[in-house]
Amino acid sequence: MAAVSWFGFVTAFSIIATCLAVDSVRLMILGDWGGLPSSPYHTAIEVGVAKQMSTVAKKFGPQAILALGDNFYFDGVKNSDDKRFEETFEKVFAVQPGLDSIPWNLVAGNHDHNGNVTGQIEYTKRSKVWRFPNYYYSLSYNIPGGGVVQILMIDTVLLCGNTGDDFLHDQPHGPVDLDKADDQLAWITQSMKNSSADYLFVAGHFPVYSIAEHGPTKCLIDKVLPLLQQYNAVYLSGHDHNLQHLQITKQGLNLNFFVIGAANFADNSNSHAKDVPSGSSKFFWAKASDFGGFAYMEIVKQNTTFTFINGKGNTLYQKMLFPRRTPHHS
Repeated sequence: MAAVSWFGFVTAFSIIATCLAVDSVRLMILGDWGGLPSSPYHTAIEVGVAKQMSTVAKKFGPQAILALGDNFYFDGVKNSDDKRFEETFEKVFAVQPGLDSIPWNLVAGNHDHNGNVTGQIEYTKRSKVWRFPNYYYSLSYNIPGGGVVQILMIDTVLLCGNTGDDFLHDQPHGPVDLDKADDQLAWITQSMKNSSADYLFVAGHFPVYSIAEHGPTKCLIDKVLPLLQQYNAVYLSGHDHNLQHLQITKQGLNLNFFVIGAANFADNSNSHAKDVPSGSSKFFWAKASDFGGFAYMEIVKQNTTFTFINGKGNTLYQKMLFPRRTPHHS
């Protein structure tokens, strides 16, 4: 789908937007947004994404934001007093009109685990919008017109281990604490088994599939992909600094994977294009001059509209998703 003005997109779909305004769950999603460790503590892409998220927030009033890790480059924070919260988050995002009252639900990425993730969790007590209750947790939203959206926010570093030199694009090295990894996997499995949600999302930092610089994550293919298939869930991630949609078909189900990691840097490498299932890559984008990008989802009982938006306010791509208990699965 060719890029069009976000406001042009809104005009073209004005009837839908008007109808859904009072009976939808609306979420914004970004990953890898964590600024810089020295002055000015942010990038032009991060600022561009923040401004466009503000525009979307003012127009549509999303209920929440999902932040998928690498919240602070390159080594996380020291503790909950770290000035990076103010410099990279509060002064860039929380000051934006429309973003100053929307809850941010966060997970940690590999760069966050280089520092003190507990400090990020503790910052929840200090912020009116920062919501990071634990390393992994569940979110649920009631769709006003009927139905439930559930999102499992997971810590892929605790599950799979951290990477070494991120610029060597290596795989996670295995969990530091096997018991904690097993505990989280048991929680993910039980949560998915128990879920009766119409829409089930799993959101973590490392991707299951990606054609970009880091490629697919073998640990997640082994541990999480079978669960996504069994319970027909959609997977959201960051880590690679671009926007991607991949879709694979297994046993009659079309499983969807979205990479949303372009909120601070943009990398157009597709060096792992041959390492994902043939034909699974449906969309790939990275353009620093357009100030990166993020995602917006609008969910009603009948369907979910997933949209990629760049930092200039252009709609880049759109995908329709359907409830788990319908025959569509596309």
